[in-house]
Amino acid sequence: MPRPSVPRRPVVRTEFAVVGAGITGLSVAWALARRGREVAVLDRAAVGHHAGGSHGACRIFRLGYDDPGYVGLAARARGLWGELEEACGERLLHPTPQLTFGPKLAQVRAAMLAAGAACEMLPAAEAMARYPGVSVTGEVLVEPASAVIAADRALAALAALAAPAALAAPAAPAAPADRAGPAGGIGAGVPVTSLADDGRRVVVGTTAGDVEARRVVVCAGPWTAGLLAAGGITVPGSATLEQVAYLAPAAAAAPGSASPASAAPAGSTVPAGSAVPARSAAAQQRGMPIFVHYGGEFAYGLPVPGSDRYKVGIHHGGPPVDPDRQDQAADPALGSRIERAARTFLPGFDPRPVRVERCVYDNSPDADFIVDRIGNVVIGCGTSGHGFKFGPLLGEWLAALAADAAGQRDRRRAAPSSGAIPGHQRRFGLGRFSAGNPPRAGGRPTGSA
Repeated sequence: MPRPSVPRRPVVRTEFAVVGAGITGLSVAWALARRGREVAVLDRAAVGHHAGGSHGACRIFRLGYDDPGYVGLAARARGLWGELEEACGERLLHPTPQLTFGPKLAQVRAAMLAAGAACEMLPAAEAMARYPGVSVTGEVLVEPASAVIAADRALAALAALAAPAALAAPAAPAAPADRAGPAGGIGAGVPVTSLADDGRRVVVGTTAGDVEARRVVVCAGPWTAGLLAAGGITVPGSATLEQVAYLAPAAAAAPGSASPASAAPAGSTVPAGSAVPARSAAAQQRGMPIFVHYGGEFAYGLPVPGSDRYKVGIHHGGPPVDPDRQDQAADPALGSRIERAARTFLPGFDPRPVRVERCVYDNSPDADFIVDRIGNVVIGCGTSGHGFKFGPLLGEWLAALAADAAGQRDRRRAAPSSGAIPGHQRRFGLGRFSAGNPPRAGGRPTGSA
């Protein structure tokens, strides 16, 4: 008896495929769309899904790093954010001054001055008079060019701009609401299961059928290493599950009273058990800045656009996690640390959160990004909790690597073209992890989203 024929799985053919629809993947898709290229975008879940690293209302945009190289790259990224705002017709970056203080203040100031970035040093008293919502001791570096990114709106804008150039991806099977079907030209709810580069094309296996592409850009956050391993490419990395809290304004304190601060975070410039002067709630909340306690326990906070809420977290404070086994419930130990930071630095807010979010970090061994190409596979990962602000810049780099017609087609690493990441190939390429070239020391922490 003849065996029944097996139906051939549907195949989508495209010039480029992007795996991952977070800030990096959508930025790549937009960069390719601006070049008039054909692209399909695939993601295991809907844009902004809670298991990824790009969800949430807001992120920090800042130039302040302890490395002048990153200061310069952030300045370049700012110009691309402006282009994105012009393209979508919406304000995505809300200018907000930033206060940087803590053990690595001097290094941040030196890096900003070396890169020619504007900044101003203030004594604590003057900083607190100008920005009464944040309590500090010691000198403060004020960064005037920082901003709060409306992260959810940024993802929506990029998805809308990329969709007209994207092909219809394989239809997703029935799934829960968080993973339901294609959004425009983006294949959401379509997990990628395999990659195979035969030197001419890459076949991307998905749960809904194969996608064939001339080049594939993989920027799937903490899932990147596993996907590439299936294609014989080794990328080092690890995931951690971080936590942030959203705070509401506290009730106005009685005149002349003081708000006690709990034990200060490790490395804090605020003495444990000290008191911060009471101010009116209105004064504390008006014009709230971003703050970054740089070094020690790396606390940070930012106002939520269009809201009286304030987001606060601890950079690289979370435990290791398997990205496929995330527990989105609040971590009590992390919650206690965040509450302590809120009591120390934010006297105008109730330190008990009104809402808590978990967020996965995709970490490289040295906290520098990984940007490279092997054969027809382009790799963008290792954003290490500080990549959102660089999203459009990373998108341009990765799109340039993918669209480079002169790139090698064999299994050797293709050197990034000079137009893609000039001067930074060695820093961000996979070659830095090869034998005899150990990861750069002292790379972490580099700063919050």
